[in-house]
Formats: sequence, C-alpha cells, structure tokens
Amino acid sequence: MPRRRAFALAGLAVLSWFDALVELLAFLLLCVGLVFFLSPALDRARGRSARTRELVGRWCGVEVASPYRPAPVEPERERDGWYRDGNQLYKRAWWIRWNRRFTWITEDPATGRELGWQLVNPPFALLTALLSLAVGARALRWYGRWTRFWLGPRPPAGPPRKRWLHRHLESFGHQIGLLALSLVHLGFSVWQFVVIIGAAPVAAPLVVSCRTIPDTLRREAGNWTGVRIARPYLPPPGLPVPRPDGLYQVGKQLYDEPWWPVQRARTRWILRDRATWRDLAGGALIPPVALLLTLPTVALLGWGLTGLVVLWVLRPFGSAPVQWFPLPEVTTHLGALAQTPVALALIVAGLAPTTLLARQQARFARLWLGPTDAMRLAQRVTRLDQSRTDVTVAQAAELRRIERDLHDGIQSRLVAMGLKLGAIEALIDSDPEAAKRLAAELRTASSDALTELRLLVRGIHPPVLSERGLVDAVRAVALDSPLKVDVTADVPGRVEQPVEACVYFAVCELLGNAAKHGGARRVSLSLSHADGELRVVVTDDGSGGAEAARGSGLRGIERRLGGFDGRLTLTSPPGGPTEAIVEVPCQLSPEAAPPPSSPRTSTSSGTA
Repeated sequence: MPRRRAFALAGLAVLSWFDALVELLAFLLLCVGLVFFLSPALDRARGRSARTRELVGRWCGVEVASPYRPAPVEPERERDGWYRDGNQLYKRAWWIRWNRRFTWITEDPATGRELGWQLVNPPFALLTALLSLAVGARALRWYGRWTRFWLGPRPPAGPPRKRWLHRHLESFGHQIGLLALSLVHLGFSVWQFVVIIGAAPVAAPLVVSCRTIPDTLRREAGNWTGVRIARPYLPPPGLPVPRPDGLYQVGKQLYDEPWWPVQRARTRWILRDRATWRDLAGGALIPPVALLLTLPTVALLGWGLTGLVVLWVLRPFGSAPVQWFPLPEVTTHLGALAQTPVALALIVAGLAPTTLLARQQARFARLWLGPTDAMRLAQRVTRLDQSRTDVTVAQAAELRRIERDLHDGIQSRLVAMGLKLGAIEALIDSDPEAAKRLAAELRTASSDALTELRLLVRGIHPPVLSERGLVDAVRAVALDSPLKVDVTADVPGRVEQPVEACVYFAVCELLGNAAKHGGARRVSLSLSHADGELRVVVTDDGSGGAEAARGSGLRGIERRLGGFDGRLTLTSPPGGPTEAIVEVPCQLSPEAAPPPSSPRTSTSSGTA
C-alpha cells in the first residue's frame, strides 16, 4: 500500500511539469500583451496543488494547510448602477473581478513557491517512490514534510537583525540623505522668498506646491531616525459664500465670480500662516547644521579609508615609500600592518556616532519644520471651527429627519386614533358592539404607535446609555450583532453623555460595516480610558479594503468625532484585518465610578 501511494504521488508530481509549461506559455503571451491567460493558468495549477495537499494529508499523515492569501471580495454595485474601482466606473463587474484576481494571484508569495515546487518536485517524488520500495511508509512521511515545506504556509518573518557595520553605514546614508533634502529645501526656499517679495498675489500656488519638499523631509526623518515631525500648516480656507444677491464680497468690493475672492483668501492663508515663514527659515538654517553634523563622520571615515588605500593599494602597486599623514613613512608590509589599526579605528570612530548625529539632524529639523504650541492651538481652533459647521449641518439634518418621522409616522397614527375615538363616541349608544370593535382596534393602534415612538427615541438617544453607561450599551450592541464579538473594557467611570452617545453610534456603525461590507466573522472590541482620552479599538477578521473617503458611514463617524475634537484612525489593507481606532478627549465622572474592586471587565458575546 505505501509503495502504490508513493508511485501515485510521483505520477501526480510529473503532471506538474505540464502545469509549469502552460504557465510559461501564458507568461510569454503576457509579454506580448495578451494578459488574460496567466491568471487562469496559475489558478488551474492551484487545483493540482490542492489535490496534492489533500493526498499528502490522507496518505502521508502530514497535514498541509492552504498558504494562499484570502480571495478578493466581489465588486458591489453602487446605488446608481455602476461598479467603482478607485476613481474609475464600470457598467459591468467582470473587469474589476478579473483585475482583482490577477493582482491577488500574481502578488501572492505562495505563487512563487508553487512555481518552484512544480519544477523540483517531480524528481524528488520519483526518488521517494523508489525509496518506498526499501523503507516503506517512512518515505511517504519524508515526502509529506517536503510538500509541507513547499506548499504550506510560511510563518511571518520577523524584522531582520542588522549587524553593527550595516546599522551605522545605514545611519551614515541617512545623514547624507537628510543633508541632500535640506539642500533641496534651501533652493526652493530661496525661490519662494523671491516670489513672495516680488509677486505676493501669485505666491499661493507656488508655496503650496513647494510644501512637498519639507513634507518629504519630515516623512523621511521619521522613517530614517524615528523622530516624528508633525505637519504644521493651517487647513486651507473654504469656498466663499455668495451674498443673497449672488455677488461675492471681499471687504468693500463685490465680485461676480468667486475666482478672485478665492485667490485673495488663499494668499492671506499662505502669508498669515506662521508655518510658511518657519519653512523658509528652516530652509536657510537646517543645511548648515546638517553639514556641520555630517562633516565629522565624513572626515574620519574619509581619513581612515584613505589610510587603507595608501597602505594596501598605493604602496604595493605604486611607488614606495608612502606616507599617510600624520604617521611616518612606510616601506614594508610590517609597517603597513602596524598602521592599519589606526585607519580601522578612524573608520570605527567615524561610524560610531552616525545614529546619534542623524537623530540630532532630525531633531533640529523638527525644531523649525514642526508645529509650535501656538501653531497646534491654531490648528485645533481651525479644525474645531470646521467640525462645528459639520456638526451643525448634521444636527439640522437629524432634526429634519426626526420631524419627518414624527409627521409621517406618529402624527398620522394619532390622527387616525382621534378619528376612531370620534367614531366610538358616535356609536357607543346606537351600536355598542361596533364601538367595542373600534376600541379594540384603537388599543392595538396605540400599542403600535408606542412601539414606533420607542424606536424613534432609541435612535435619538438609547435608554441603555442613560441607565447603564457606555460599556453596558456596547455589550448590548455586541449581543445583538450577528458576529462573534469579544468586548474588553477598562473604563473606571462614566464620561459625559454627549461623548457616550457619539462613541456608541460610532461603535454601532463599525460593527455594521464589519458585518455588511467586510464579510467578518469575529470582532475584537476594547474600550479604555487613559491620560484624559477615551480609546475604542475595533478589529475584525474581514476582507479589508475599507476607506474613510469612500464610505459615507465612516465619514459620518469622523464628523461626529470632530465635534468633540476626536479622531478616527483606520487601518484596512486588502485581505484584512481591519482595525479602527476611535479616540476622544474626555474626563471621567468620579461620582459615577464603579467600585475599585472591578476596574476591568471582559465579555464575549454574539453568535458565530
């Protein structure tokens, strides 16, 4: 039996050469522009690999899990009937579906391992079949481990460990990179200054476009040295609002078109923003400091490398004696060997402080390119002013919705009940039986009206929030969710009711998105309060790909949080998982705090 299984696996392995040939032909067709054959060929080969994993698990006793990434989600039709992929709209979904599957298959690391397995597996499988004649079932176990190595999932690789020389050479490269970026920033700063002085009305578009240079310096300083530099600019002004007569007013001047008021507003925004002038000052001051911090490394490293070249390149292949300042002349290998440690020590001395010096360069850049306390306050005031407008608009829309629901729902029911009461008054003497039937209908109608009113009130402010607080309200939502929701809470007290309502509806929206759009089965939800901030983390195992800019629900969460100076951070790579972090500054109410003996609670609720 083991021998027959081994030869059967060998025959199946030989067929993988045919799969590799088909994939090679599909790749050649791809090179000439025929792109529609590669992904079906790779997908077809995955079927044979799946059959091999199944047989290895049954015959060899070695279970091999599927190594592939989750399949892409199916495109969804929007309300207007179109399918959207990025900024492109399609009438049919086949192109989006094909493009997603092509990207999914070709970018999966398991595809490359599978191609290698198809090439090297047949000889090994034939060797296993021959060995099974001698050792029997042990050959099958060896083949099972071989297949698991090639076709099984790989554990996530940890960050590579870098040696001392690698780390410090990399830091030296970061020093040079920061110096180069600062020199480019200097050139663009001079250009901006000349334009602002000579032609201030047209400086706004130039300054906005040139801000990409300091933005690059901020981003790379954080990536290279870990020194994060926040963006200090004020938000751009909104579009001007026309007067009742349709004209646009700037001071005492009226304009028919908004073009000139927009340009005036953007120019004032640029010239009054302190970050603009700090960028110009940083462009003049950062390059000298960066050069000053880079020169010791360049001097010591260059001196040491020059010594090695003089001692071991110029001396043996050039004219002797040679002299490497300030050491004496060298004519022999023994003398060069005696001076070599000095050159190596200079190289080490030059590389040793590179990490510290690169970080100091980034810190000095943060001093000029990062926001000050006054700028952070100005940013916060501007953001709150914009969010106040958004909240006002949202509240007005919510009030209109409540008014419409009351008018179309409860009011019509009350009118009908009033008419029935009038009919009961008219029939109670002449036809008591009919009056009783109308009274019974009236009782049912009143019950339905009360149920509808309760649903409407719950949508405005859930009673569970007022009665039991945010944590228990979130647990109630988790119990009603069709997903498996794990809730962990560390909130030793109550927060303000408006904040509770805001966070509650944000959690409801995130759980609804995970169930409706993400295809998730399990959600982890944690609430915590520390350093004056309420933090909610919602993580699901769905397909990912969520974007706040494309989802009206997520934009609604951002607008709600903006009214409390809160923020939503969304991380949702294609394939998942999706992590949404809601952070709202708030204080706990000590009078509503639970007993100290149970500051932390955890529950698991929902259905699988």
